[in-house]
Amino acid sequence: MSEDVKVLNSAVATKMKTSELVSYQAGAVVSKTLIARPTGTVTLFAFDRGQGLSEHTAPFDAMVSILDGEAEVIIAGQPYILQAGEIIIMPAGQPHALNAVQKFKMLLTMIKS
Repeated sequence: MSEDVKVLNSAVATKMKTSELVSYQAGAVVSKTLIARPTGTVTLFAFDRGQGLSEHTAPFDAMVSILDGEAEVIIAGQPYILQAGEIIIMPAGQPHALNAVQKFKMLLTMIKS
């Protein structure tokens, strides 16, 4: 775990560049948890083109914020194309999947209730 992540988890303010916290890797999905609390998590992801997460459900609401590139997010069978600067809410209990149309980075914020 990096020092930045340790600082975030101890609730001390720190300034960081999201683009430098996780790097693309050929043929892979890379993730880094920035905040992990009993009430929710914030995780940064980098997906290489063609990579994705298969359909699954989560018991909590989640927000995906696209930081770079282009992604297809499928929620309850409905596909959405998102680009840098766009967000989507994935409701709790709804099946969802993600695919990298182009390589992309996203910030996933999950709120547990």
